[in-house]
Amino acid sequence: MSEAQKTAGRQDAGPSTVTGVDRFFRITERGSTFGREIRGGFATFFTMAYILVLNPLILGSAKDKSGAQLDPVQLTTATALVAAVMTIVMGVGGNLPLALAAGLGLNAVVAFQLAPLMSWDDAMGLIVLEGLLICVLVVTGLREAVMHAIPQQLKQAISVGIGLFIALIGFVDAGFVTRIPDAANTTVPVQLGSTGTLAGWPMLVFCVGVLLTIGLLARKVRGAILVSIVTMTVVALAVNALADVETWGLTTPEWPDTIVDAPDFGLLGQFSLFGAFGQVGVVTVVLLVFTLILSDFFDTMGTVVGVSAEAGLLDEDGKVPGLGKVLLIDGAAAVAGGAASASSATSYIESAAGVGEGARTGFANLVTGSLFGLALFLTPLLTIVPLQAAAPALVAVGFLMMTQVKHIDWDRYEIAVPAFLTIAVMPFTYSITNGIGAGFLAYVLIKTVLGRAKEVHWLLWGTSALFLVYFAIDPIEQLLGV
Repeated sequence: MSEAQKTAGRQDAGPSTVTGVDRFFRITERGSTFGREIRGGFATFFTMAYILVLNPLILGSAKDKSGAQLDPVQLTTATALVAAVMTIVMGVGGNLPLALAAGLGLNAVVAFQLAPLMSWDDAMGLIVLEGLLICVLVVTGLREAVMHAIPQQLKQAISVGIGLFIALIGFVDAGFVTRIPDAANTTVPVQLGSTGTLAGWPMLVFCVGVLLTIGLLARKVRGAILVSIVTMTVVALAVNALADVETWGLTTPEWPDTIVDAPDFGLLGQFSLFGAFGQVGVVTVVLLVFTLILSDFFDTMGTVVGVSAEAGLLDEDGKVPGLGKVLLIDGAAAVAGGAASASSATSYIESAAGVGEGARTGFANLVTGSLFGLALFLTPLLTIVPLQAAAPALVAVGFLMMTQVKHIDWDRYEIAVPAFLTIAVMPFTYSITNGIGAGFLAYVLIKTVLGRAKEVHWLLWGTSALFLVYFAIDPIEQLLGV
């Protein structure tokens, strides 16, 4: 920052304010300026604001064990609130340009894995429990042990599998792929559209949305996903006004009576910390919580290191400054997400967009968090987005997660086979937990038959044993007469 800029800043805000903020966030020390931090904060928000649409879409479209659904308006409020608060906390406490919000993939676990087995309160309670356990792992130093237990390429396979799972959800939500009603009498269980063909204006909106999204991504347009969602929502509004559309599904694109409205905090505090134990049993709860921890914990590690490296903030040993605080705040974000019924909140790789605009400190988070706070009052505007306009983003995110497949060594069977099973089983069984379990069991088995069982970490042995019980729970219950 030039002397002239500093002087102007002092005149605008007073000497103690500007100097104190600069010193606290180490803005000048890290080679940044207030202008760059502000631009970076805006860039990060616009590249991840799609979560305000997608999180209510994913959670709101699912039903719990009793058939109850969460209110989309309340979900939008909860999503924005958690993102606003935890992004600011990360900025102040961790001093990294690392924004947080409800994690894609994690919300899919909640919606399609947890909710069908229990009530929403119980499912969100597991998210709170997962966040607390992550905090314990950080505080006790067990993070390194867990990190070393899972082979890196299996972690990447998990991300790829979740990516395919998310893409499948996008195709299904839009109606591009449907289940054939008489599956028992047909050769395939799913089909294109509802009749084997694509028909209707909503389907056209989805297809154009997919093409627009991948085109913007290929052009490396900042905020490509958000631009696509906004554009196709406008198109859907026009189509709905001009054409005779029988149904759009869950959300009809109609302009609301009011754009600004008071946020609805009705979901805050609606969780039961231990209710799931009575619903599905201890073994299943342990496996479900482990799945959540695995997805959240390792995604965060990759995101934190990646964003910090992009910002040039790693030290000479390649370590992230204040990593302990950063991970602790990320764990607290998971707790906050569950407590607000917004699903687990986690660090966003889209923060790299802000870094690309020059952000180097947590001051950028103050900008991003404030914008999420503003979104709290724009819920009516955000809830007009139909599935067909938002689902292309799920397909795009699936592609982005799929790119990690290149890091897997497909010539080594002890890695390739478990990775393949992990990736394939997730979408084919509509379960992230099943994919992880299949991959772990295959990895342990192949290492054993190759005479290299000692290479498997004891934590992986223990986890695989739990998964074995999980998959064989029915015959075990029959043998025990349960």
